[in-house]
Amino acid sequence: MFCIRKMGFIISTAVCLSCLFTPSSGAQAGELPGKGIVVQPGQDNVDGENFQTIVVIKALEALGYEVKPVQFAKYPALHVAVANGDVTFLADHWNPLHKAFFEKAGGEDKLSRQGAYIPGCAQGYLIDKKTAEKYHISNMGQLKDPDTAALFDVNSDGKADLAGCPPGWGCERVIEHQLDSFGLRDTVTHNQGEYSAVIAETITRYKEGKPVLYYTWTPYWVSGVLVPGRDVIWLEVPFSSLPDNRKVDTSLPNGKNYGFEINKQNIVANKEFVRAHPDAAKLFEVMQISPNDISAQNLRMLDRGQGTWEACQSHADAWIRANQKTFNSWLEAARAASR
Repeated sequence: MFCIRKMGFIISTAVCLSCLFTPSSGAQAGELPGKGIVVQPGQDNVDGENFQTIVVIKALEALGYEVKPVQFAKYPALHVAVANGDVTFLADHWNPLHKAFFEKAGGEDKLSRQGAYIPGCAQGYLIDKKTAEKYHISNMGQLKDPDTAALFDVNSDGKADLAGCPPGWGCERVIEHQLDSFGLRDTVTHNQGEYSAVIAETITRYKEGKPVLYYTWTPYWVSGVLVPGRDVIWLEVPFSSLPDNRKVDTSLPNGKNYGFEINKQNIVANKEFVRAHPDAAKLFEVMQISPNDISAQNLRMLDRGQGTWEACQSHADAWIRANQKTFNSWLEAARAASR
């Protein structure tokens, strides 16, 4: 039902690296500075990120670039592939969540990440409002109590079942670290199956009137189905604690602490490519979409027939038409940078 395409990652030998990194000629530096240049997008197999990738593709095509079909892989492999030039760009780098992936792939020497494509992205743990109010639960630290944790037991082992984050996404590193840091390892099980399947089971349990405990992020369609404040509540955490001994206060301006930093999604691109193509570099820098627009598109995916890749492309076309002035301003900034 959702925008999920078959996962698989094969380093492309068909993409001509000389085409990828050849500077635009003066003749190409007008309306179509990318004419004759091949780019290879990459993406993790996350249904809620297809729209973002497609909008970047359409902008690049408007500049004349030839865009290959998207290659899918986990975020760590994608960052390495972008650094090596096998993939040109990734539209959904979460900053700072993917900091370790970025640095291990070569950091600023190999990768470019400018601007703030999707600002204001939040993450955290939630439970159903009914259970929260009945048992006065507002903090993950309360799950250290076996009786409280057992309220969210799905498989009758006495431990809370957290619908969590799949390996390779980055959020699983934070969750695994916090289970130890908050002393929850003995009372909480982190379920890390395919997220779409895990969250679908969680929503089913909620509709059956059963307690639910899950991780999610915004913008994403889940918070349009299980609406914070109405159906569910965000849980605070006992204190700030992040992997790699990062001393960061994750508290929000309102004083709430949900355990994760507010992120922005960057377009990460191969450093050599953006050096060779200043129009693309400027495009990646100036593109920005509201998180509310992403959430609205994600909700459309739940309608019958609206979850295919083709439907997501039509969503992108509709967004561009509704925001044509903004879209055109991106292209103009990119063309100006190529002159």
